[in-house]
Amino acid sequence: MHADASPMVTTLSCDWVPASSASGKLLVVLHGRGDSSRGFHWMPQACAFRELNYLLVNAPDPYLGGRSWYNLPPDHAPGVLRSRGLLDRLFEELLEQGYQPAEIGLFGFSQGCLMTLEWGTRSALSLGAYVGVSGYCLDPTTLLAERSPSCTAESWLITHGRHDGTLDYETTRRQIAELSRGGFAPRFETYDKGHTIDPERELPVLRSFIAERLGVR
Repeated sequence: MHADASPMVTTLSCDWVPASSASGKLLVVLHGRGDSSRGFHWMPQACAFRELNYLLVNAPDPYLGGRSWYNLPPDHAPGVLRSRGLLDRLFEELLEQGYQPAEIGLFGFSQGCLMTLEWGTRSALSLGAYVGVSGYCLDPTTLLAERSPSCTAESWLITHGRHDGTLDYETTRRQIAELSRGGFAPRFETYDKGHTIDPERELPVLRSFIAERLGVR
């Protein structure tokens, strides 16, 4: 892989941000409801990894000037299942083009966090890193029952804000506790923030985790 070689992805529309040094290491980024890939154009510069390519993915459905991965509850399950299938095909395309699972990270915010959990725990692939911010899963019991043997907790980081007015912190905390009791205990970090990414306290933790898991500088 070359830093200036954008992958040929046909499953979902994406924005490609190449590494400044030639690298096959890749971070796939999933935005939240009502946002789009444009909402994460800040991320490559903020993280400042020379050796990391970014694939900023657009969700499939239009929503209030942005995009959405699934409908709002209670009609969300079919859209989640559909979007899981789209991510299956996206990663198939990436692997066909030579990207290695251990050198790929998946990052999701809000709805993107839910898709990271719902897809990543079930996938037979073992990516180098999974990061979910300010999200939740549909049902911890189902997730545990359907978790792939290749899904190991050390590759996971989940964060949430204790003052999140969009997706309730206590719901996520209880879900992580249930997953942990069931044998899947991802690293869970909480912050005094709302439904956002804290640039001063949280972003350095996210950056450090990605750097360690993907071996980037």
